[in-house]
Amino acid sequence: MPISILPPSAPLPPRRDARDDSDDSDVDMEDDDLVTSDSKAIVTPGEAITSDPQWMRGHGTYVPSMPPSSTTIISTVAGILHKTNKLLSVQPLRARYQPEIGDLVVGRIVTVGTKKWNVDIAAPMHANLPLSSINLPGGVLRRRTTVDELNIRTFFQEGDLLVAEVQSLHQDGTASLHTRSLKYGKLRNGLFTSLSGAGGGILSRKGGVVRSRRQVFTLNTAAGEIDIVLGVNGYIFISKHITTNADPKEMGINRLDESVTETLYSSQNDDIEPPVMREITRVSTLIRGLVACGAKVDEDTIVKVYEGAVELEAEEQSLGGVERGIGAKGVVEAVLGRLEVEAAG
Repeated sequence: MPISILPPSAPLPPRRDARDDSDDSDVDMEDDDLVTSDSKAIVTPGEAITSDPQWMRGHGTYVPSMPPSSTTIISTVAGILHKTNKLLSVQPLRARYQPEIGDLVVGRIVTVGTKKWNVDIAAPMHANLPLSSINLPGGVLRRRTTVDELNIRTFFQEGDLLVAEVQSLHQDGTASLHTRSLKYGKLRNGLFTSLSGAGGGILSRKGGVVRSRRQVFTLNTAAGEIDIVLGVNGYIFISKHITTNADPKEMGINRLDESVTETLYSSQNDDIEPPVMREITRVSTLIRGLVACGAKVDEDTIVKVYEGAVELEAEEQSLGGVERGIGAKGVVEAVLGRLEVEAAG
């Protein structure tokens, strides 16, 4: 029995993130042939958008190959219709992360093979991390042997979190990762946060992690320094800052493996002080609040919102906690409002 998807009976209320921005590339155009009007924000899969041949199809649409409907543009996903000049595209309401070469991602080991690991990076298909694309303890750059294949679980096993970089893409859509850098590897001593459907710039108009100059940075808090890893795929890891004697900037490629020790592949977490744990939780909550407000998540925004939240908490304590209970979204909105007022003044 075929399944039919009916459009909503009433127009959807205006969204906070649906306002027109000055940097939006979408151009509003009048066209009587468009089935979707300005009052209807969402198109459904299989819905005919227009039959006018002057329009070109974009992402999220297709044109049937069989006549007489060869000029009808039909939506393939449920999402918002965007018109850019003569190009029609549908931006999905929720979508998986599409990896690109050079992206820094946070992933979780799903399965362990003989020569590679399968990693969940919130993409349509699992990525793979070959054994030849990681640093081995020993201090010597060498080829991987059968002994390394037998000991593959000593490096990563099911459930481990790691930060890696997308090295290449295959024709079937899978991505190959690598951890051949001192800033990549297993993640410990922290909190994992998933921003499902908000990574990789897929929903850039609705907030989420965006590609920026620095995806890994250290934040100074009242309880000490914490490390924040912003995966482009929407996975975030916030951990206690661990000082190391080795400086990646002063270390050459020949001494790269010399600093790789067994501790980098250890699954044992260090002791974390309660104040540090509280600050880690605070930052994770503020990041979720940024996404709920439709703001983009990057280093500058996180630093400004954290500093503003600390000041707001100090003011609330001085007033006896009158403004408590507004939630993460309310705190972020209050801080962003203050920043806009200061920028305008």
